[in-house]
Amino acid sequence: MKGMSRGLLALLFALALSACASSNRAAHNEKMGRVLPPPDTTTASGAYEGATDYRVGAQDLLEISVFGVEELKHQARVNSNGLINVPLVGSVMAGGRTIPELEQELGSRYAEGYLQNPQVSIFVKEYTSQRVTLEGAVKKPGIYPLTGRTSLLQAIAMAEGLDEFADLEGVVLFREVNGERMAAAFDVAAVRRGDMPDPQIYGDDVIVIERSGSKSAFREFLRVVPALGLFFAL
Repeated sequence: MKGMSRGLLALLFALALSACASSNRAAHNEKMGRVLPPPDTTTASGAYEGATDYRVGAQDLLEISVFGVEELKHQARVNSNGLINVPLVGSVMAGGRTIPELEQELGSRYAEGYLQNPQVSIFVKEYTSQRVTLEGAVKKPGIYPLTGRTSLLQAIAMAEGLDEFADLEGVVLFREVNGERMAAAFDVAAVRRGDMPDPQIYGDDVIVIERSGSKSAFREFLRVVPALGLFFAL
């Protein structure tokens, strides 16, 4: 499988077997968890915190304009601290805010001494901070921007769906949480039926879809994990 080392596959398999053999399943479940947690969330990360709107993140490119004032139309790249530089206003915190929130903030700043009833419009020209990678048995593997709250099924749809060789029970979501790499397996058929949650996808997530008939160690990991419904630290 592209992007996966043999060592990582062996570790995945070992973790799965360890989970099966555990004599204290309740304690293990409490330790490992039953829902893959969201990644680290910081002001500049652009992470979603339950909102449906896209939240601006570091390195996003914004196009900002003020109705009737052509001189104020410009582009601003969000820096690593979540800040943008705006003419007449100076540095403004953009990271972590939705577009309407940022438009309101800039409108208020301009209205403080520069313009009367300014109408600020912001367009995200480049979604850089929030991207998801899809690998394996999808029709168009690649890296895709997240422009709003996105679920696993929606992310797969961005790659034009699963290909004819996809294993519906062979979907693994990789995520970094508090500096630790984690993985959770999903059965897409069960998700579609509503028997399994359709998890939310975050920036930098990696989704790998295994192919039917695979005999790899990764396949053995998938054979065990969906029945457990657990996520694992790698």
